[in-house]
Amino acid sequence: MSASNYPSASSQSQPPKKDNRGIIYGVLIAALLGTWGYIIYDKSKTKEVIQQKDVQYASLDSVRNQLLTDYQAAEIRLDKMTSENTKLDSLVKTRDKDVASMRSRIKTLINKQNASAADLSEARKLINQLNGKIEEYVKEIERLQGENTQLTADKQQLTTEKQQLTDTLNTKLTENRELSSQVDVGSTLNAANFHIAAINERKSGKESETSRAKRADKFRVSFDVENRLSVTGTKDLYVIVTNPEGQVVKEDGLGSGSVTTREDGDKEFTNKVSIDYEQGKRKNVSFDLKQTDKYNPGTYKVEVYQNGFKIGEGAVTLKKGGIFG
Repeated sequence: MSASNYPSASSQSQPPKKDNRGIIYGVLIAALLGTWGYIIYDKSKTKEVIQQKDVQYASLDSVRNQLLTDYQAAEIRLDKMTSENTKLDSLVKTRDKDVASMRSRIKTLINKQNASAADLSEARKLINQLNGKIEEYVKEIERLQGENTQLTADKQQLTTEKQQLTDTLNTKLTENRELSSQVDVGSTLNAANFHIAAINERKSGKESETSRAKRADKFRVSFDVENRLSVTGTKDLYVIVTNPEGQVVKEDGLGSGSVTTREDGDKEFTNKVSIDYEQGKRKNVSFDLKQTDKYNPGTYKVEVYQNGFKIGEGAVTLKKGGIFG
């Protein structure tokens, strides 16, 4: 038997070739499935992040809206208080000038297009500070109102006390006026021992009393005055001489004029005589009245006024002259 009739050893030992396409397809399919799974997972995560962002944005928007409401409420409260209370408005303008910048900053933060949580947190802090300021103002208003109420009460009390003092003062003034009037009236000098004489003056200088009209050159009036209430000082006496015709004797040389009396109104007087009086002492007063014209026969009346009252009066009668008169 020849060798060609039998198969060779090499051909009998080679194994048949395997088909790997199934494995490759399996790997590719597994990879594709993994990719799809990742894509689905990633998409799910992205959707979840988007939803979280939406929730965050919605939350921030809600916070911003709430802050806007709170700020508007605070602003309205502040504006209302300052408009109703001029003192508070002045206080806000002078003492707390930073309130304006605080309000401006709050508006900027709230109205910011893409306000962050930090922006809104700052806005919340500033709104709390603003409300704190408002509470300070409320306390200030209450204090001022309390002071105003107390001042009003004090003013009313002072007004009442002032009225009472005024009434008391007026009463005392009336009493004092009455007392002063009584003292004034009571201090009027009292005249006594009233005497009037016609005096004849001779060329030698010798004087003598006369009852003849043609020989009378002047009148001499004398009397005593005294009053324990009248204080020491100068006293003015107003002398009124009425001639037989009923006319008051008036002459420029005698200083004639007019005086207001307490009981008889205004009266013309002939002469004013000033005397020095010492309180509690009796004083004799004597003075002469000399007219320019000749004296006529008849009765001459002499009245003396002091402190508006008539304190004494007297009369002297002059006769016509005789054959040798």
